[in-house]
Amino acid sequence: MNKDMRKEHLKDKKRIVIKIGSSSLTHRETGDLNLMKIEKLVRVISDLKGQGKEVVLVSSGAIAAGRQALGNRKKPETVSEKQAYAAVGQARLMMVYQKLFSEYNQTAAQVLLTKNTIIVDDSRYNAQNTFDELLKLGTIPIVNENDTVSTHEIQFGDNDRLSAIVAALIGADLLILLSDIDGLYSDDPKTHPDARFISLVEWITPELMQMGKSTTGSDVGTGGMAAKLAAARIATDAGSDMVIANGDSVEIVEDIVAGEEKGTLFLAHENLDFDLIHYITNEY
Repeated sequence: MNKDMRKEHLKDKKRIVIKIGSSSLTHRETGDLNLMKIEKLVRVISDLKGQGKEVVLVSSGAIAAGRQALGNRKKPETVSEKQAYAAVGQARLMMVYQKLFSEYNQTAAQVLLTKNTIIVDDSRYNAQNTFDELLKLGTIPIVNENDTVSTHEIQFGDNDRLSAIVAALIGADLLILLSDIDGLYSDDPKTHPDARFISLVEWITPELMQMGKSTTGSDVGTGGMAAKLAAARIATDAGSDMVIANGDSVEIVEDIVAGEEKGTLFLAHENLDFDLIHYITNEY
């Protein structure tokens, strides 16, 4: 796919899910929230809203925000520590988002999900209706896992897959994963300098899935490349294009939506046999 084709393919995407990871929201040196970067992200999303796009933000960072608020620089290890940090941090994170979005005349709404929200039919339909109504009202839903009350979610959860599940749930046109990597490589570029960058993935093959790594070099994140490829599988099977890109500069979102060749683009190929509930219950 050349540059013109990519631009034509992406320019009319209306319902967009953006996921940003903890490593992209925090200062590498301290793990504290990077307020300047969050403000830039808010500005970018507000501008997308001004273009008539519907945007859902899946944001990590609750535990990192809790670490900052509690003055503890060590990454929590036990489940109870993670839950306590998340309880403190989620409130602080939403306070930051609401304050910044209000400066751009936008309204943020918090949506906390668990796996049961998606698996249980009544809860899933209610979640879909809530998202639809929030978007109809012109708000920007900010989504995270409800880590505070769900032990199992903390153990298996990562927001890469959560964002793909949200994209499938609301029928998004495009999912953008912002992380600390440029996109998909044939191997880990941090340890293999000769790794080849892959700008376009038309089909997710078993060989491609094997290229994923389950580890991450970040002190604050939980999702590695394996999680991102799992997210790509969910999103593309559900009919959504997906892009993995480096969130070091959040303005890259504007370039992606404009069709610039940034990050790795996974093309949607709606799979009529794909069952989100079956996938979730069998994979986790």
